[in-house]
Amino acid sequence: MTFDSLGRFGVWRAYNGFSPEDARELEALGYRALWLGGSPPAELGMVEPLLAATETITVATSIVNIWSARAKEVADSFHRIEARFPGRFLLGIGAGHPEHTGEYRKPYDALVEYLDELDAAGVPVERRALAALGPRVLRLAAERSAGALPYFVPSAHTAEARKIIGPDALLATEHKVVLTDDAGTAHTIADGTAAFYLGLTNYVSNLRRIGFTDADFTTPPSDRLFDALIAHGTPEQSVARLVEHLDAGADHIAVQALDDNYLAVLRMLAPLLSARS
Repeated sequence: MTFDSLGRFGVWRAYNGFSPEDARELEALGYRALWLGGSPPAELGMVEPLLAATETITVATSIVNIWSARAKEVADSFHRIEARFPGRFLLGIGAGHPEHTGEYRKPYDALVEYLDELDAAGVPVERRALAALGPRVLRLAAERSAGALPYFVPSAHTAEARKIIGPDALLATEHKVVLTDDAGTAHTIADGTAAFYLGLTNYVSNLRRIGFTDADFTTPPSDRLFDALIAHGTPEQSVARLVEHLDAGADHIAVQALDDNYLAVLRMLAPLLSARS
């Protein structure tokens, strides 16, 4: 797998949210990767039907949670998928959130141990990536994997992440989209999602590092923070916000459409994104 195979734009959705039919259409629309969000189980049984339904699209996890999916089982799943669909699966792993994990301990040490187990099980460094926000894990992502998978970040974070991981590591950043040019409607659709993630300490700490303050972490969040994290407006305005990540140094953007009819949003964005690829 090369970074070129990911293309510039993919689609992020909960791991059970893609159907094979959706995957075929998204591939035809020009999206190059499907990012399976949440914490998919170690067996990764949802991956092969999506790959079987498509020709060239990459399927990636975003992310397998190291606390709930044992490394040996995940490695076995990787090799099973690789044997059937060579080069089309990227294993994204991460430490999740202390609020959601009873077993949680120092995430950096746990990630290193997990990567050691993946090494021992023969999962290639270039076929895995790490969820990473802060400098230490970003450096680990560059050293021990293909690169970093930041989530819920503005383009200012992307610029800082690129400086930390260097020019050669993968930087694939998720960004949320609501297609409406009415700011009130955008907030109605996305405020609940934003509030959920702003209830998790690792995201808030990361946003503080890049200059957001208590004045932004309100309910609903400040317009400044909302606009940085949620692309909204016309399709052209939304695409311009996504492309800010590419301009800041990202290799790939995983687009998460928050609207109920996510395919309709991605259909509207596809020709505009294709022009930016």
